[in-house]
Amino acid sequence: MAWLKRIAAPKWWPIERKSHKFITTVRGPHSEAIPLQVLVRDIFKLADSAKEAKKIITSGNVLVDGKIRKDIKFGVGPMDIVNIPTLKKTWRAVPKDGLTFVETSGNDSKIKIVKIVDKTIIRGGKTQLNLDDGKNILTNEKYSTKDSLLIEIPTQKITDVVKFEQGNLALVTSGKNKGVSAKIKEIDNENKRVWLENGEETFETPIANVLMIGKDKPMVKIE
Repeated sequence: MAWLKRIAAPKWWPIERKSHKFITTVRGPHSEAIPLQVLVRDIFKLADSAKEAKKIITSGNVLVDGKIRKDIKFGVGPMDIVNIPTLKKTWRAVPKDGLTFVETSGNDSKIKIVKIVDKTIIRGGKTQLNLDDGKNILTNEKYSTKDSLLIEIPTQKITDVVKFEQGNLALVTSGKNKGVSAKIKEIDNENKRVWLENGEETFETPIANVLMIGKDKPMVKIE
């Protein structure tokens, strides 16, 4: 489907619901994402119309994770890095209130946190790490699913790892506590639940809802 009825678009998309009937759909690896056309026009306010936003995108002015994206429907999702070189501006998409775009710069704008969702041993004995942003990395090193990697973009060079384990810092990516960062207090693998501690508050959420972001503090800027 090329177009989506505005009334059916995700509630967190910052769009007018009644001004027009349709809006562009989103495609890509993320289950929760916003299309570049909507991002450029409605969030970054770089265009007054869909036509102007399309021109900006198809002219190669928008990079996601260090790569030019010319597809107006390309979905920007959690922890993706969006860069517009002509403006000398970069943002990280943080899972909060749908997605919150946090402006970043310097070295922080060139690194990204990704979650290992699956891994496969391929021919030659290497391990293919399948990541939550749809990409994959080949490695000879041992990593576990649910761990997070800190990678450089666009090379995907691994520079650090945060284990999915008690005491490390996690970001809640879905549910009522979405956007909250807290330390893991307890893990229940059998029931696929995790308890997190944020100051004096303790709460639980499905394991699938957490992204490891650091040990004592976030490895990247998230606010």
